[in-house]
Parts: sequence; structure tokens; C-alpha cells
Amino acid sequence: MIAKLTGRLDSSGAGHAVIDVGGVGYLVEASARTLDALGPVGGEVTIHTEMLVGEDFLRLLGFAKAEERDWFRLLTSVQGVGAKVALAILSALEIGDLQRALASGDSAMIARANGVGPKLAQRITHELKDKAGALGGIAGSGPSLEATAGPLGDAVAALTGLGFKPGEASAAVAAASEELGAGASLDALVRAALKKAAK
Repeated sequence: MIAKLTGRLDSSGAGHAVIDVGGVGYLVEASARTLDALGPVGGEVTIHTEMLVGEDFLRLLGFAKAEERDWFRLLTSVQGVGAKVALAILSALEIGDLQRALASGDSAMIARANGVGPKLAQRITHELKDKAGALGGIAGSGPSLEATAGPLGDAVAALTGLGFKPGEASAAVAAASEELGAGASLDALVRAALKKAAK
């Protein structure tokens, strides 16, 4: 949806924005990261949406990136994770950090989000761990970076040779590749991936 941002609420955490689409204002729930990415009030924005429909409510959720919306859908597939908790996780962690936390089984990192206790963080980590290292997306259907030929596969091999688990290495290299772009050299990928894996 391409629209104009006309207002913002609760911008310190997961909150709301008012989006004007053809003269109609829509109240959109969003993560803190999406609210920050939307820019100044009055500016034109592109926002990816998800509508939740219940017996007595309609809720419109907005995401700055389609990838964030996909992670929202994945997080809410876990029992006990509703929209509020998923937005809190996406507010507390960048996608790359979330992917690395899941790949390495770091439930404590996920528990940093408001409303996420240790038990729920462990459930999220357990259920989504196998989906964190996929290159082609989050659903686990894309190829693993380990099996990828070229600099990406070589970078993963270098990190696993240094003692990182395959999922951790794959997530770090994916994040480095996203940051550096498609033409990044092996050296640059390994250096960037090591920095990301060390965080």
C-alpha cells in the first residue's frame, strides 16, 4: 500500500501510525522499527499490511519490509504468540539478530522482548530453529547457504571451519550478503559475517 503518513502514536515501542490512503485514514499497528522506518509525518510511505479479523474486531498491521511481515506470520504460527508479542519481538530485535538467535538456540535474546518470558522464548526457539538459516526465505523451503556454490557457500564453509554451527554461519553470511549486496567478495563477506556472528 502506498500512502501518506498523517500521524504516529507510541513511537518509543510497538505502536500505531495513521496512514492516509486516498483521503481515508487507517490506524495501523506496527513495530517500533517500522515506525522509525516510515519517516516524517506528511511523507509518502510504502507499507506492507496484514489484516487480522475476529468476531468483534478488525486490526490492520503494517510493516516497512515484506520480510518483516513474513517473520510476523512465522512468529504468530507459534502457540502462545499473538500479534502483540510478535510485534514486541520485531521491535526488540532486527531480523538478522532474530534469525541468528533462532539458529543458535539463544532463547535469552528472544526473551528480551516485552511480554516474552523464558518458557515462551524457548518454545519459539525450539519451533522455529530449523527455519532460521534458509537463504530463500523464512519458511525453510529455500536452499541452505551451506549448499550454495560461490562466495556465499565459501563464506559459510569458512565460518563453520572456525567453529560456528552451520545455522549460525548461514544466518551470519545471509545478513552480511544482504548488507553488502550481491557482488560482495569472499573476503568482505567473511569479515562482515564474523562481525555479525560475534554480536
